[in-house]
Amino acid sequence: MKKILNIILLSGIIAAAMPCEAQVFPQIPAATLQAAREAVVKQNNTPSSEVIRVGIGTQNFGTYQYKNITIFGTGDTQIYDNRLLIGNYAPNQEISISYNDGMFSIYTPGNMFPEKIKGPVQITSNFGLLGVTGLKRAGKQALYHGAFELTPNSNGTFNLVNMIEVEDYLKGVVPNEMPVHFGLEALKAQSVAARNYVLSPRVKSSPNYDVVDSVASQVYYGANTEKELSNRAVEETEGIVAIYNWDLILAQYSSTAGGYTESFANAFSDPKTKKFPSDDKPYLQARPDIIGQTPLNSEEAASAYYKSKPDAYDIRSPYFRWEREWSADELKNALETTLAAQSATGFVHPAFTKGEKLDDLVELKVVRRGDSGKIIEMEIVTRFQKYKIFKELVVRRLLTKDGKALPSANVVFDNNYDEDGNLTSIHAYGGGFGHGVGMSQYGAGFMGSEMNIPYEKILQHYYTGITLSTKPSIISSNSEQQSVTQHFYAKDKYAKVIVDNKFMVSKLIANINGKEYTFELNPNILKRNAEIDISKYIKKGKNTVIFYYPLDEGDKKALRLYVELVKKADSDYIW
Repeated sequence: MKKILNIILLSGIIAAAMPCEAQVFPQIPAATLQAAREAVVKQNNTPSSEVIRVGIGTQNFGTYQYKNITIFGTGDTQIYDNRLLIGNYAPNQEISISYNDGMFSIYTPGNMFPEKIKGPVQITSNFGLLGVTGLKRAGKQALYHGAFELTPNSNGTFNLVNMIEVEDYLKGVVPNEMPVHFGLEALKAQSVAARNYVLSPRVKSSPNYDVVDSVASQVYYGANTEKELSNRAVEETEGIVAIYNWDLILAQYSSTAGGYTESFANAFSDPKTKKFPSDDKPYLQARPDIIGQTPLNSEEAASAYYKSKPDAYDIRSPYFRWEREWSADELKNALETTLAAQSATGFVHPAFTKGEKLDDLVELKVVRRGDSGKIIEMEIVTRFQKYKIFKELVVRRLLTKDGKALPSANVVFDNNYDEDGNLTSIHAYGGGFGHGVGMSQYGAGFMGSEMNIPYEKILQHYYTGITLSTKPSIISSNSEQQSVTQHFYAKDKYAKVIVDNKFMVSKLIANINGKEYTFELNPNILKRNAEIDISKYIKKGKNTVIFYYPLDEGDKKALRLYVELVKKADSDYIW
C-alpha cells in the first residue's frame, strides 16, 4: 500500500493539477547526510523506477476527455481527494464518478447521495489492479498497475491518468508494440527503445499527462496484455537506455525497413520550423543490411533494389517487398482527394484546395531520394500542372490505393503509356512498412531469433555510435540533488561509471548493492571526464547503486554521471 501511495506522492500531481494548502503525507526531513543515506537504503516501498503519467483514452481512443466514468479495483480500492483519503471500497465494487460545475460526484451502491469533492481524485487498489468498466484493450477488460488520477480540465471535462512506474508501464507496451514470437533478444531491444521514448523530454500534448496509450505515443494496453517473455525482456534490461553524447537518443523504430534504414533528416521535418530535410541526428543514419551495398539515391539503384529480394534482416516481413498499380484515372481521382488533405501539411507546392480538379496525369516523377531510396521530393505532373511533394509520410498518404496509404516511401514507379503517349497506368514497386528510420522490428526479430545476435548488438546496428547505460543524472550540494538511486540489470559483470567532472570534484561516494565505497576522481584540468570500473562490485542480474555528492566539497559544484553497462560493439553485424 505504501508503494502505491508513494506513486501518488512522487508523480508530480500537484504541479500538473492544482496547489494544495496542506501536505497530507509530509516527508521526514533528513538532518544529516548519513540520515539521508540510511533513509534511501532502508526505504523499500518507494518506486524503483520513475513514475510517469499516461493519459488513458476511451474505447478506440476516440477521446481523452471524460464527463463520467465507472471504475473498480480487483483488490480493496481507495479514493483520495487531492491525496486525502475519503473512502475504502470492496474488491470489484463499481464506483461511478461524474464531473459537473467544478466538482466530482462519487456514486457507490447503497448510498442515496453522492460524495462531492473538488479533486483531483486519486484511486488506488490495495494488492490489486485498477479497471474502467467496459474499457477493453486487445479484446480484454483493461486492467492497470499503479494508481489512477482524474484531473479536471478547464472545459468541464476530466482526464483519466494512469500514474505508473516506468518498468511496469513497459510491460504493458512491449508485447503490444512487437510480436512476442520475435524472441527474447528482439523484445529486449524493443524494451530499451520504448524506455528511451517514455523517458525522453517532450512537449506534452496535455499538462495533465506525459504520454497517451495509443499509437500517438506508444501502444500501452495495461497489465491484462502482459506476456511472460516480454516481461522477462523488460526485467532483463531494467534501467538501461541508449544515449549519445550524454543525451537519451530519439529511439525511432518501425515495422520493416526493407533492408536499408534511412537517415532521420531525410524522413522527418522539424516539428517547430517545418524545415525539411530536418537537422541530422548522428545516431540515426542510413544503413544497409547487406555489406557493401551502395546508396540507393539514384533511380537506377533504387529500381534494381526494390524490384528484387536481396538478403536482409527484415526479409520475413510480409511488407519486405510489395507492389501497387493504378490506372491513370484511378490515381487521378484519388489524388483529387488526397492532394487537398495533404496540402494542409505545408509539404505540397502549390497547395491544392478541396474541390479543385486535376488535369490528365502525365507522370509521377521522383526528384530526390535518400540513401535507402526513400523519396524525399517528387513531382506529380499533369498536362498543365505540376505539384512538388516533400516528405515520406506525405508521399505515403498521397498515393492511396483503395483508400489505403502506401506502406512506405521506399518506392519506384513505372509510368506506362499507350501508342499515343498517354499515361495509362502506374506500377509501384516498394519495400518496407513505416518510416524506416532506426530499428526495424522485423529486422530485430530475425537478428535475435535466427542469427542469435544479442539485443545490445541489435541496437548498436540500428543506432550508430550509441552507449547503453543508465539514464544520465546530476548530483550536487543542492539538498534535493545530494543523491540519486539507479536500479539496473547487468547481463555480464561489466559496469563503468562515467563522470563529467566539470567542477573538479575530488571524489565520488557510491553505495553499491548495500556496501559503500569512495572513489577518487583525481581531477585534472586537462581531463574533464573520469571513468570508474565498478565491475567487481556488481552482480549479474539486478543491481542498485546510490550515488552521493561529497558535501565536504562545498557549494556550487556538481557531478554528472551514468553507468555504462554494455561495451561498445567490436564488430558490425552486417551481411
